[in-house]
Amino acid sequence: MFAGHYAVGFGVKRLMPSVSLGTLFLATQFLDLLWPVFLMLGLEHVRIDPGNTNVTPLEFSDYPYTHSLAGALFWAALFAAAYFYKRRGALAALVLFVCVLSHWLLDFITHGPDLLLWPGNPQKVGLGLWNSSFGTFVVEMGLYALGIHLYLHATSPRVGKRTWGPWGLVTTLLLIQLVAYTGQTPPNEWSVLQMAVAQWFFVPWAYWVDRRRTAKAFRSDALFRLGADEA
Repeated sequence: MFAGHYAVGFGVKRLMPSVSLGTLFLATQFLDLLWPVFLMLGLEHVRIDPGNTNVTPLEFSDYPYTHSLAGALFWAALFAAAYFYKRRGALAALVLFVCVLSHWLLDFITHGPDLLLWPGNPQKVGLGLWNSSFGTFVVEMGLYALGIHLYLHATSPRVGKRTWGPWGLVTTLLLIQLVAYTGQTPPNEWSVLQMAVAQWFFVPWAYWVDRRRTAKAFRSDALFRLGADEA
């Protein structure tokens, strides 16, 4: 899953207007942003295996530190603790914990059985939605559309800022996802690593987009002011 993870970041902005979209993107994709680091260190591994699933030619043969359930819980707790230390927003930190963990939960739905519960455990889990191209498309595009809808209704352009600000980001993520659906096989593992590192680019882009928009208040806004304002 790719666009679906970003969909969570877009959608959660509706619940946490005080938290920047960049921070939400960083949280929802944190496991995948750490993953290339562990690949470069040789601690995790990926293999190109066309036909591994109907959606992706990648076999995630070994990634216990970033994509096991225990690993996801650890990174989620670390992310939330770092946010709370900097911003003192208890509720926002809790929501960001869930955002980081949501990555593993969505991967559990889409991946085949390649996710560990904890490092060293031989059992691997995954519901295998990727075995259905149509099912994956419906679920992921549905999540993406919902996330964008929630974000656009939770924010409005700031005075003097153009209204098309988020559409470049939205369209780029969508095009990348649609290209991925074509099933093109990367030439080698190095190209996979490069694409994984490139995902970092979307974090500052999201911060830029969010700074050009104002979060709208809603009935529960007072509750969520426990998160510090980053916008």
